[in-house]
Amino acid sequence: MVKVRAGRAARASLAALAVVLAAASCGGGGGLARQYEYDEDIHLSLDGSATIYVNGSLPALVALRGLDLDLRPNARFDRERVNRAFSSPVTHVTRISNSRRHGRRFAHLRIEVDDIRKLPETAAFGWLSVTFDRAGDQFHYRATLGDAANRKVGDVGWKGNELVAFRLHLPSKITYHNAGAGNLRRGNILVWEQSFADRLAGRPLEMEARMEPTSILYHTLLLFGGSVLGALAVLAAIVYWVARKGKGRGAGGRGAAVPPAA
Repeated sequence: MVKVRAGRAARASLAALAVVLAAASCGGGGGLARQYEYDEDIHLSLDGSATIYVNGSLPALVALRGLDLDLRPNARFDRERVNRAFSSPVTHVTRISNSRRHGRRFAHLRIEVDDIRKLPETAAFGWLSVTFDRAGDQFHYRATLGDAANRKVGDVGWKGNELVAFRLHLPSKITYHNAGAGNLRRGNILVWEQSFADRLAGRPLEMEARMEPTSILYHTLLLFGGSVLGALAVLAAIVYWVARKGKGRGAGGRGAAVPPAA
């Protein structure tokens, strides 16, 4: 009877989990994991270089960025055309893949950027204005998203609740940001969200963050190095103490009287 009840409880728990996961996967947001029709994920370094991950449905890339892509459901994914759209003297596409969700094909790119401040010079990121500089003892990042291409794509299955997101992974301690409630996220991440409709209409989105001039990695290595040196110092002290104690015992043995032979 106990095993039967345990089995029923397990099945009920799995069913509840399935319902939660299904709810999380529906719509543009909410649930356990938010899904975006378009998102940019910027990993910024203090020297201004960055790695950017772009994920977006092909209709979103056409509507927002003006790319010329075949949106037919059975069309072949044109990797070369997507690559050309995001490649420039400033940006270097290092990986492209694709997937399907909600009946739409999504493109996923990894892009290396030499200088984040030159990103607005490219066609793919022309809607962005950005500054990144040092003021005193802080680095200051400011970016504003402006007009989208706003190209018509017809009925591609959008329901009106789609979202876009812009994430910023910063390398050092953040002292100020305007990302709002829920930030900082784990991993020193800031997230700005906007409705797809607002982004399509070109409603400005302003992103700002200030950070310390020393990277978290440097602090971690410094802490690790200090811990190692401390451990070595303790070990050296123990070895020295053992050696001294051994010498003391040896000296005591040499000074002891030798009994006369019988």
